[in-house]
Amino acid sequence: MNHSLMVADFNVAKSPKDIASYASILVAVFPICQIMTIMYWSRLSDCIGRRPVLIIGLFGYLVSSLMFGISRSFYWALFARCINGLLAGNVAVIKSVFAEISDDTNRPRMMSLLSLMWNVGSVSGAAIGGIFADPASQYPRIFGHIEIFGVFPYLLPCLVGSSVTVFGLVMSIFKMEEALERKPASRTMESRTSHTFPALSTSTLSTNSTDMVVEHAQPVQRSMRELLTPTVVRVMATNVVMGLGVAMSDQAYPVFAASDLSDGGLGFAARGIGVSLAISGVAGMYLQLSAYPKLERKYGALDCYQHGQMILIPVYLAIPLLSLLASSKVSIDTNTPVLPSPSWMPFALHTCALWLLLVILLLARTTGTVLVFTSINLLTVNLAPSKSELGFMNGTQQIALISTRIIGPIIAGAIWTWSIKHSFPYPFNSHMVWVVCAAFIAVSLYMSHKIPESVNTFAAGNDKYESDDDDV
Repeated sequence: MNHSLMVADFNVAKSPKDIASYASILVAVFPICQIMTIMYWSRLSDCIGRRPVLIIGLFGYLVSSLMFGISRSFYWALFARCINGLLAGNVAVIKSVFAEISDDTNRPRMMSLLSLMWNVGSVSGAAIGGIFADPASQYPRIFGHIEIFGVFPYLLPCLVGSSVTVFGLVMSIFKMEEALERKPASRTMESRTSHTFPALSTSTLSTNSTDMVVEHAQPVQRSMRELLTPTVVRVMATNVVMGLGVAMSDQAYPVFAASDLSDGGLGFAARGIGVSLAISGVAGMYLQLSAYPKLERKYGALDCYQHGQMILIPVYLAIPLLSLLASSKVSIDTNTPVLPSPSWMPFALHTCALWLLLVILLLARTTGTVLVFTSINLLTVNLAPSKSELGFMNGTQQIALISTRIIGPIIAGAIWTWSIKHSFPYPFNSHMVWVVCAAFIAVSLYMSHKIPESVNTFAAGNDKYESDDDDV
């Protein structure tokens, strides 16, 4: 959903140039609240299992999404986003599930599916928000007589999105099996470990045929100092810098597309923004389902990560140039097309050229984003020394990404607002936010060259349960 248009409807901004700042706050409050609880949900999933945590998260998203849909003021929308963030522990947990149900032969494909779901959700969510927002005004013949959509103009896109959440919630409750395996141990083993690890929790299962008691003990978890090795720190550091650049661009594009041509934007309406974001999902689907697993097997996750950043840098620098093409199609003095279109062409040549270049850049942007995020997810999973530490490792990575989603939108909104309020030359004009995005990606790319090639191997692959016979 385009938060800039939503903030404009709330009439909370003092001037149109301040809308981006309020939209940034609305975007950033979700990760601010999420970062407070994400490690709790991740560690809790290591203890009680992945399934119950996923169910709680899906239910929380369902409730908070409907609350957001009935927002009629900026502060109610802010409150709904807070609730959503506090209960959003699913992202880190689902990464652990995918790592646990996969092996070395299909793990890249599984992690690419995770990125595919994220990409499809982001693109389709933005498209749904743009297409179905304020339906009474956009489609008066269909929704004009439905009073509830006139009172709550942003309810319909939230209802459409929540329908997917309901499906996921039902499947999690009735069909999903627990992915976290617990180590089997004999009674003798449990007696011995109880002296060494008194905090170790167990559950007992009696078997009538053999009178043998089997315990399901959770593996001992390593300390944070043991887990945060220099390689882990390097991966998380480049993750933060890369995520900051991508988060800024994710916030900048809708604002850039919705801003007036005079402010260096594209002047798109909500529908145009939604369509442009939906088109960019095509490349992402192909890359994640087919191309990425092949690329990872041939070059490794680290190399794919670096090449994804190489794609993003020129794309970010080129996107703001579209505003020059958009503004040139109309004469400021006469408000008529500079280059009239032939009678057989339904759109002006400039408009066709604009959309063609926009689609190319968005497809390239999606390609780079798929490569970096799928690769960093796989690298994070590979860093976990055992499957019992996947929750911690994915939670740590999620905190790193959440931090960028807190800072990134705020920085992007502040830079955009400052740049359009002043008449400075390039790169301090409306291009500035995109230049900063490219700079962050360039720094991340430089940092990634200090990561060893060993991160391409799944460290927890040798995490096998010892035989009970060796302990009795």
